[in-house]
Amino acid sequence: MVVRVRAWHPAVPSLREVYHAGFDHAYPLHTHDDWAVMLVDDGEVVYGLDGGEHRATPAAVTLLPPAVPHDGRSAIEGRGYRKRVLYLERDWLSGSAQSLAVRRPTLHEDSSLVAARRVHAALQKPGDAMAAEHWLLVLRDHVLAHLGSPTPALRDAPLARRLRALIDDRLVEPLTIAAAADELRVHPSHLVRVFSQAYGIAPHRYLVARRVDLARRLLVGGHRPAAAAAMAGFHDQAHLTRHFRRILGVTPSAFTSG
Repeated sequence: MVVRVRAWHPAVPSLREVYHAGFDHAYPLHTHDDWAVMLVDDGEVVYGLDGGEHRATPAAVTLLPPAVPHDGRSAIEGRGYRKRVLYLERDWLSGSAQSLAVRRPTLHEDSSLVAARRVHAALQKPGDAMAAEHWLLVLRDHVLAHLGSPTPALRDAPLARRLRALIDDRLVEPLTIAAAADELRVHPSHLVRVFSQAYGIAPHRYLVARRVDLARRLLVGGHRPAAAAAMAGFHDQAHLTRHFRRILGVTPSAFTSG
């Protein structure tokens, strides 16, 4: 198969690197400093992890813990594979998770696959870094549940209100869930859960909806789409158009001319 490799460092908290590869390569034993979350899009990969043999397929998410030796090769002779990997900082999961992941590196749950794929989908769209951050936190919760350490579903309406006020106050400023969590002195995963429970919408969706509403008012006031996008906190006009159409059913240009 044709060798295709792409790697980059996205501006998403906890996410150190994204790696896409399509080839037929046999990895010798090696280790990573980070957690690796792998999706196999085509073909299959067989790999050894701390003495045990496992298989990565398109029907599962594979979790490789830091500092644990592993190898990898195509499971189908004469056929390559395509994979996407998220490299996450070592403190993405606690130290105890490492030994648990060695024994249970494969997540077959559809919800885990959906979360991992949505991380990658958000990373392909300029301006949607908070969506990628959100789905990484969702994926983290799925991993913890898979490893036997589910997170409690605690309600905290006052905390949810504090996050909503923070988002409203900084509507057009760059904001990450990690920064908000640090300011509110809670874990980002907990912050996402309590906000979603309280308002029925994820923080990044709430932020985008508020920005779309602001852009709509700016358009009604006579601003052109490009100016409205910048003033409402969007990455660019294309970013505004994508979410404007999703929420309101029309493009900004059609909205102003209607």
